Amino acid sequence: MLSEPFSVVIDPNVWVSGLINPYGVPAVVVRAVIAGRVTAVVTQHLIDELAGVLVRPKLRRWITLDDAAALVEALSREADLRPDPGPPSTRVSDPDDDYLVALAEATGSLLVTGDDDLLKADLTPPAITPRALIDRLGGP
Repeated sequence: MLSEPFSVVIDPNVWVSGLINPYGVPAVVVRAVIAGRVTAVVTQHLIDELAGVLVRPKLRRWITLDDAAALVEALSREADLRPDPGPPSTRVSDPDDDYLVALAEATGSLLVTGDDDLLKADLTPPAITPRALIDRLGGP
C-alpha cells in the first residue's frame, strides 16, 4: 500500500471512462482524486485533450456538456498543473502519448492508463491500470 496522497498522471481515457460508468474502476480513481487520496498531475495539454474528447457528440449519451465543462474546470483548478516537460526519455509507440510519459517522468508520478501500449512499455515510473492504482491504495 502507498502512503497518501501521492501523485499520478491520469490518461484522459481514464477520466472519460470514469464519467461514462460511475460504477467502474476508473470512476473509483476519479473519486480517489476528489477525496485527496491521490494528486492528479496535469499539463495544459492534458486538460485541452480531455476537454476536446469530452465535447465529442458521441459522448452526449453519457456525459452532458455541463458535466464535461465542470470536470475540466475542476481539474484546471484543483490538479497540480505543471509546465510541459518536453520530450520523454522513453518514447512510446503512439507519439501522441509521449507527453503523458514525459509528465510522469518529470514528476516521478505513476501513469494511470487503460492503454495497452503504455502498459506494456518499459517506463520509469511505470504505467499501471486503474485497478492496480486502487489496489495500491488498499481498495476504494
